[in-house]
Amino acid sequence: QVQLVESGGGLVRPGESLTLSCLASGSIFSVGVMRWYRQAPGQRRELVAAADNDGTTDYSDSVKGRFTISRDNARRATFLRMNSLKVDDTAVYLCYARITVRTPPGQRLSLTESDYWGQGTQVTVSS
Repeated sequence: QVQLVESGGGLVRPGESLTLSCLASGSIFSVGVMRWYRQAPGQRRELVAAADNDGTTDYSDSVKGRFTISRDNARRATFLRMNSLKVDDTAVYLCYARITVRTPPGQRLSLTESDYWGQGTQVTVSS
């Protein structure tokens, strides 16, 4: 069983900052790309930022220069530092990871790669 758990959302004023965290746990063999998406009410899910395990990062144009994605491979975690927040950044932020899961110790080793999502954390930017 693999879980992604996000934290760090909240209510902030325009111009303020927040840092989101996402930790993966379970029978994990390896973690590939980790991404942050967001979805506002009535809107399509939007890719915000991505970080591969080789250090490569990418951002949507709407957050470039304001948001920074990072990851801690030892902790199987990714973080999203969000500066200069705007009202338009209000959304549920979801963590995604491509994870290779292993069979439990004692069993014949088998690896399965799948997509995993967190439950989401609400970010509200309002004056």
